[in-house]
Amino acid sequence: MNVPVRQPVAGQRLMVVDCDIHPAYATPTALYEFLPQRWRDHWSTFGTFFRPPLIGQLPFPRMMAGGMRIDSFPDNGSPPGADLDLMRRQLLDACGVEVGMLIALSRGGMEERNLDFAAALSAAANDWQLHAWCEPEPRLRAAIVVPQEHTEHAVAEIERRSDNASFVQVLMSPRTADPLGNRRYWPIYAAAEAHNKPVALHVAGFSGGHSSTPTGWPTYYLQEHYAQATGMQSTLASLVFEGVFERFPKLKVVLIEGGFAWAPALCWRMDKAWERMRAEVPHLKRPPSEYVREHVWFTTQPIDEPDQPEHLVDIIKWIGWDKIMFSTDYPHWDFDDPAQVFAKLKLTGKEKAALFRENARAVYGLP
Repeated sequence: MNVPVRQPVAGQRLMVVDCDIHPAYATPTALYEFLPQRWRDHWSTFGTFFRPPLIGQLPFPRMMAGGMRIDSFPDNGSPPGADLDLMRRQLLDACGVEVGMLIALSRGGMEERNLDFAAALSAAANDWQLHAWCEPEPRLRAAIVVPQEHTEHAVAEIERRSDNASFVQVLMSPRTADPLGNRRYWPIYAAAEAHNKPVALHVAGFSGGHSSTPTGWPTYYLQEHYAQATGMQSTLASLVFEGVFERFPKLKVVLIEGGFAWAPALCWRMDKAWERMRAEVPHLKRPPSEYVREHVWFTTQPIDEPDQPEHLVDIIKWIGWDKIMFSTDYPHWDFDDPAQVFAKLKLTGKEKAALFRENARAVYGLP
């Protein structure tokens, strides 16, 4: 049963930057007003043709309340995350969110097989973010949603949107046709770097058409939820070893909702392998861990909570106090309240400010 297990904390709230908020469409046809008539007709006649076979059904594996907070369903019958006033009350006002980053995952063309339709969906999703969210609520910022398999349009969309201050990063799916380090995606990184936009990679579940484990689809949601972190590790290793960070020295990558406690161990393994087999990747001039420390940021949700809280402090120290950014994952069931996150840790005021606010302000160039 989906029930709150912690009560809201009364008193003064932290002022935070929330790096993972999921907006939803109020109706199935919410994008129609932003699509040319040609693509409205296509959608109504032929529908979408996503790479994953299960998108459009209930989440796989099936979850209670569709994976959402049970109190996040608006009274007007729209889906969780679709009602701006409710988002204001439950999240922006209640949690002291100064700036919230929208991560629009659905129908943005990232999973569409028809690449021309994917381009139209991407442009429509970005127009929708401005019209429905950023313009009526100045605390919200958007990510430029791009269909990574249509590189030409992705670059053009970055060029078209980057001058708009509401767009602060580029959103790609990490569940791609090829590993994200592949050179077919490099023009997207070049455009993001040129416009000083971080590339955001949000765990994608099954959204790339590939199963979340190397041996096939899992049986339980618990397995799917866990496997998302290992998928992020593979994505990061691809970016490092294929030389993305060496080729784009100013590129910033934000890994969203994939955890971060695994990062030190992954870097140790990559460094050890690189020491023995660096001749295979002569384009890497430094140990892999140095590229990760320089180019990669992590969001907090889902927060890793070891039995000994000080172990989490050790992990953060290794990654860097400037590399972790707070996120709630609203309106999902495992939402993190800023008053509860890191509650067991003895953090200094400077450390709290970095985690909840200052790191994100620096990465995204917020005023």
